[in-house]
Amino acid sequence: MKYLLLVLVGVMLFGCTTPATNQVVITENDEAILREFKTVLWPKAYGEQDTVLLDQLLHEDFQMIDDNGDTYTKADELEYIANYGPSYDEFNFEIIRLDIFDNGTAVISGEGTMKGVEAGEAYITKYKSSNILVKVDGKWKAINSHVSGVKEEKFPMAPTE
Repeated sequence: MKYLLLVLVGVMLFGCTTPATNQVVITENDEAILREFKTVLWPKAYGEQDTVLLDQLLHEDFQMIDDNGDTYTKADELEYIANYGPSYDEFNFEIIRLDIFDNGTAVISGEGTMKGVEAGEAYITKYKSSNILVKVDGKWKAINSHVSGVKEEKFPMAPTE
């Protein structure tokens, strides 16, 4: 009886110390997945006003902090892209830092460049961005985004005949 009691106590203790069933597994493909996430899927969602795609990319607790220090939620971002299309003609994001941590967190930061024409002037806008992503149920989700250092250059265009 003492042996059975010891086994039961051991099982109970082991059960209390086992990792959660939703353990994060980092794979060798995660870096490529994250690069596509930030350089292809994220710009596609915003550029094509694809709220379904953006909904899949953003965590429910997503928060954006813009260059003015204003904060926006996932719902705010979904509403924004549903109502406002991009003003740029060309967009590129260069990843400068991409780190993946064993706890299922990733940091992606870099520089975005937008080019377009507005009111008879060509423009180039550059900004810095950092993003924190978490891996949930095997999928990466953006939980935080911060934009800073927005700089715009304008170039008068020659009149067309």
